[in-house]
Order: sequence, then C-alpha cells, then structure tokens
Amino acid sequence: MGKSSAAWTQLCTSDKLQRSSHILSVIEDNAYIFGGELLPRQPRDNHVYKMDIKAGSASSVATTSASPPPRVGSASSTLHGKIYLFSGRGGEAMAPVEENGAVWVFDPSTVTWALLSPADPSMPFPPARSYHCSASNGDDKIYIHAGCPETGRLSDLWSFQPSSRTWLQLADAPAPPRGGTSIAFQQGLLYRVNGFDGAIEQGGSLDVYDPTNNTWSSRQYSADGVSGPPPRSVSALLPLVIDGKHSLVTLFGERDPSSLGHQGAGKMLGDVWIYDIDSAAWSEVVTSTDASNEPPPRGWFDADVVRQSEILVLGGLGETNERLSDAWLLKF
Repeated sequence: MGKSSAAWTQLCTSDKLQRSSHILSVIEDNAYIFGGELLPRQPRDNHVYKMDIKAGSASSVATTSASPPPRVGSASSTLHGKIYLFSGRGGEAMAPVEENGAVWVFDPSTVTWALLSPADPSMPFPPARSYHCSASNGDDKIYIHAGCPETGRLSDLWSFQPSSRTWLQLADAPAPPRGGTSIAFQQGLLYRVNGFDGAIEQGGSLDVYDPTNNTWSSRQYSADGVSGPPPRSVSALLPLVIDGKHSLVTLFGERDPSSLGHQGAGKMLGDVWIYDIDSAAWSEVVTSTDASNEPPPRGWFDADVVRQSEILVLGGLGETNERLSDAWLLKF
C-alpha cells in the first residue's frame, strides 16, 4: 500500500498533564487523564484531569465520590460514555494494586467513580498487574491483557462484562509473556502488537484474537522499519477508520530499554505506522519534515482515538528521562 500522510498539531502544554505511565481516555470532545508518575515509582496523585480537545485547555475535575488510590502503569478503556480502569502499581511497596477483580468506573456525566466488584467473588478473576493493556468491544465487554504481576510477565486474556459484573478467562495469547504490549478492537477482532518480554522488545507479529472461536492467530511481518514497524514496547495500538477503511495505527514507544530499568529512559521512537486490515500490510505514515512541528519521541505515554480518524497523544517519558507535559493531535 502507498504511504499515508497525516499532520500533527500541538494542542497544549500544562503542568497538570506532566506525567508518564498514566491513562488517557477520550469521551466525545474531552480527554480524561488519571494516574502516572513524575518521579520513578512515585504515583503523582489520584485526581482526574480533563482536557478540552477543541479548546486545547486542561483542568482538574472535582469528583463527588471516593477515587481510586494513586497508581501507575494502569490501563483503561471506554464503553458507553464511561471509563473502565483495572489495577496498576501503587502503595508504599509499589506493588500491583490487588482489588480482588474489582474494576473502577468513571462517569464523566456525574463526575463520579464507582467500584464494580465481581458479582460472585468465588469465581476466577485476573490477578493484579501493571503495564498491561485494555480495550473494549464497543458493546458489552472490556478486555484485559498481559502485563507484570508481582514477578514475571503474563500472556493471559480476560473479558469483563460490566452489566453482569462477571469475568471470563479466555485463551492465552501467543508467547512470550510480556508487559508494555498494546491491543485494539476492530471489526469484531482483537489485535495485539509489540511489548517487552524481560529481555527484548517484541515485533514482527500482529496477533489476532477471534472472540467467536476463542482462538489466536498471528500475521508475521518484517520488523525492519521499511516494510513494518521496528520492535518496541510501551507504545500504542489504536483502531481508526481513514477514508472509509478500517485500519490500525501503532506509534512511538521504547526500542531499547534503559540499563537503569524503570529509573531511566531507553531509546525512544517517534514514528507512526498504519496497518491496512484489508490488504494486511503496514506502511509508515508521512507526517512532517519539520521536527519542530512534531512531538518528540517518547514511550510510557497514552493515546486514544478522536472522532474515528484522529489520535490524541499525551505525556510520556522522553529520551532524556524527563516526564512530558504536552498534548498533540494527529489528523489523517
């Protein structure tokens, strides 16, 4: 497929937004931000921040209910105008936040949090974790995948149905287990790419989960930076509709981990790649030849889809180990 083009626009910078390892979820024309850190392994706060995407302004939200404890490395997805948040890492020991399968739900219309505990606490639920990923099917399910428990990494996949408050463990994804991976739901299928297995960044395989058959398959590609995106983790994978075509976009992320572990920054990427589902092919997106008009490379950020064909990117960790405070919109 030919190269696609897109343009970046910087929406704002704000001290309120400065963080990495946070969550970002878009509801209509607003983005909601929660969690993350300014210093390694120190959660920033447990406030909700709202960014007006059209106005390019950020403000704190005065919630009228109890909020989730502070955390980093959580994951969120949206369903019917609400934001669903599962686990993360926090507390004095910075351990995975164990809430016995409960899911936090933020409702922007009432500015309240609610904690959805499983209807039957005796049934299996996903263990606490951080640096996992989440997506919704747009109908009645939230998916939780992979990440880092107290030790090691996971390859499990779970679905949660908010209406019945029930978890279902699904088929494990292809090896290796990983953290910092990304999933996206598009046209009835769940797609996964990238991640870090504890030794190397993953790439070269787009893994596809079929909910109807509870099976995974894999589509291999050359992760050479020419015909496919190079390996990476703590990036993003987003479902878009561009010129009427259903696509996936992966962007940014960490290519080589820091020798300091979570205390430092590795080699960050600033590229954008689009996957045409119909032709099963990747191509790099042409954005700008002027680096001053593009967001700096980063990992440990979050991003979400705006109006089906645009991407909002916020915060993250830059290559000089600084937490970023900027928000950018990518328009195709």
